[in-house]
Amino acid sequence: MKINADTVKGYLSQVPESQKENFTLLYQTIKNNIPQGFQECINYGMIGFVIPHSIYPPGYHCNNKLPLPFINIGVQKNFIGLYHMGLYANAELLKWFQEEYTKALNKKPDMGKSCIRFKNNAQIPIDIIAKLSQKTTPVQWIETYESSRSQKK
Repeated sequence: MKINADTVKGYLSQVPESQKENFTLLYQTIKNNIPQGFQECINYGMIGFVIPHSIYPPGYHCNNKLPLPFINIGVQKNFIGLYHMGLYANAELLKWFQEEYTKALNKKPDMGKSCIRFKNNAQIPIDIIAKLSQKTTPVQWIETYESSRSQKK
């Protein structure tokens, strides 16, 4: 499913009714808990929380015209996706998240490398998402990002 929107407000207005309550709760949780310095925007066709060029001028290595992505959330046909780049780049953070999620819901999260999938009408562990959103500052994310990039060269 693709939502064509140029603004966050426009994106939110197009979320299907069947996903609107969970998606809005997830969005508000991240927005209310992410550290200062991240900027909200439309990024990769989703709502993104990024480090703007004013803080990190090099931008994203895949396309330096784009700001450095950190968290994106989007509506898919059968799930709500939360894409958290820190989980992909920080093994300790990933371990913490998987353990907390499993303790809270008695099951492992449905996820890929950086994508957490919340199937339609699935319970979203809002308290854990709030804590996850708070765990990384822009400075920490830039350091992690640059460190992971230098290890790949």
